[in-house]
Amino acid sequence: MRWLTIVFLALVSAVALAADETKNIRTAVFAGGCFWCMEGPFDRVDGVVATTSGYSGGHVKNPTYEQVSAGGTGHAEVVQVTYDADKVSYAELLQVFWRNVDPLDSGGQFCDRGDQYRSEIFYATPEEKAEAEASKAQVAANLGKRVVTRIAPASTFYPAEDYHQNFYQRNPLRYKYYRYRCGRDERLQELWGSAPSH
Repeated sequence: MRWLTIVFLALVSAVALAADETKNIRTAVFAGGCFWCMEGPFDRVDGVVATTSGYSGGHVKNPTYEQVSAGGTGHAEVVQVTYDADKVSYAELLQVFWRNVDPLDSGGQFCDRGDQYRSEIFYATPEEKAEAEASKAQVAANLGKRVVTRIAPASTFYPAEDYHQNFYQRNPLRYKYYRYRCGRDERLQELWGSAPSH
């Protein structure tokens, strides 16, 4: 009888392992101004496995926060979203992205000014490019204005320094004050009708 239990447990473990291997895990990269403010909205989406603040779209290898925030490296502050595509689609992630940016601002995002704080979608496949372009056209039609958010091929993603990761959770008071002072929610409410939860 004991050997049956052992066989059963081995089968259960094999099935669980096979299930893990069939997960459709992907990544998406979005720039929406301060990366602190972009982690929370994606973290709350069912199917999102993790978010990582970082830098992308530039020409300097292994950039630091000081380099990127000063401008000139070509990078934007971004969030890399790791997600299970069987639970949440890329199109749904795009909806979250748009709802958390000002797509009409070509000079940065909210109080953060400069190209390093631009809004941008980094696509990894032709399908993602098509979905991003279609969603951009829909946003422009909904707002009745020209959308300046860029759509570009994915480039090297560099994770930001540890102290930036999950900043909104680790430093909630400082984060809330920054977000309020920056006028982010006020502008998002003006654009979309109600401010998103953060």
